Amino acid sequence: MTAEVLLPSAWENLVRTWQELDVPEGWRAEIIEESIVMTPPPDTGHNLIASRVTKALVRAIPDDWEIFQTQGVSVPLRSSVFIPDLVVIPRERVPGGDPAEPTPIEHALLAVEITSRSNADTDRKTKLWSYAHGGVPLYLLVDRFAENGPEVMLYSNPENGIYQDTHRAPFGKPVTLPAPCELTIDSGEF
Repeated sequence: MTAEVLLPSAWENLVRTWQELDVPEGWRAEIIEESIVMTPPPDTGHNLIASRVTKALVRAIPDDWEIFQTQGVSVPLRSSVFIPDLVVIPRERVPGGDPAEPTPIEHALLAVEITSRSNADTDRKTKLWSYAHGGVPLYLLVDRFAENGPEVMLYSNPENGIYQDTHRAPFGKPVTLPAPCELTIDSGEF
C-alpha cells in the first residue's frame, strides 16, 4: 500500500498566504479574484458612516448576532476573501480557532460596504455579484461617490445569484432594512 500525498489547492495556498500577511496597522488585505489587494485606512467620512450604521444595528439585532469590521468572508466561487466594512454574523457561525479564519459567505446575514474612490467599482460590481451568489440576505452599499450623488443602495432577496429587490435612497432619506435585520437607518446622518 502506498501513501497518497495530498497537496493543498491553489485556493488553500492563497488563503494561507493572506492569513500570514503582516498588514500595517489600519490597512486591510483582501483577496479579490485571486489577487491580494491592500487598502489603506479609511477616511473620517467613511468611519463616521460605519459608526452610524453600527449604532443602528446594535439597537436592532438580536444579542446572539455579532457585528464585525475586520472579519474576512470567504467567497471560493469568486476566489476571494472580502473584509466588508461591516458584516453581521450569528455568533454560532463565527469561526473558532485561527483568528484569521474567514467566515464562509453563506453565514453572513448582512454585508455593508462604504465606497472609497479607489474601490467603488469593486463594491458596486464584484462584491454585489459575490454577495448575491453567496446568498447574503442583505447587502447595503453606501456609495459616497455615485454618479448622481451620494446614495445608499439596499439589495435584498438573493435568488440564483441576483438580488431580486433593490432600493435606492439618496443621502438624507431613510433606508429600511427588511428581515433578518428589520431596522431603519437615517442616511441624513451620513
